[in-house]
Amino acid sequence: MAVKKHTLNPEKWVPLYADYLFNYTISRISNHDQAKDLVQDTFFAALNAKDNFQGKASERTWLISILKRKIIDYYRKINSAKGKAEVKMNFYSDGEHEGDWIEERVPTDWNAEVEKNIENEELTVALEKCINNLPEKYAMVFRMKTIQQFETEEICKELEITSSNLWVIIHRARTQLRKCMEDNWFNK
Repeated sequence: MAVKKHTLNPEKWVPLYADYLFNYTISRISNHDQAKDLVQDTFFAALNAKDNFQGKASERTWLISILKRKIIDYYRKINSAKGKAEVKMNFYSDGEHEGDWIEERVPTDWNAEVEKNIENEELTVALEKCINNLPEKYAMVFRMKTIQQFETEEICKELEITSSNLWVIIHRARTQLRKCMEDNWFNK
């Protein structure tokens, strides 16, 4: 029995796959604009690589594999020294914008729900600070496995590590995170 070979139809990618790819991305990267950019980059990369498409997988599966690579590259970039400098430059810390509110964080009604949201946001900030204090490889592996929910085999292949090494890194990262959170969140 012959296996059906899939073909590409780039004209239909946006209406067929944009929403799916965006939802996939936003669940792994909490920045709306960055998620849109990664989906757009995926479509561009796919157009450039369309001659390499072998038809062994569906269009959507192929696009997801490209998107996964884009997400990994995004996390590599923000975990590099250059990436950290670029991220820090996006925040107003001096000049005429100093003290301006970020639109999404302008306070609204102060009620119990807002206080709960503030506490959750503070917890998120504390956890992110603790993750950022991990050694670079620990932070990257922890994010990929725990937050982005990449498969073990995929992480090992991308980072060229063994599965036992991955689990040692995860264990050490969790141990360091627990200590950091105890020091900075639970005992405040």
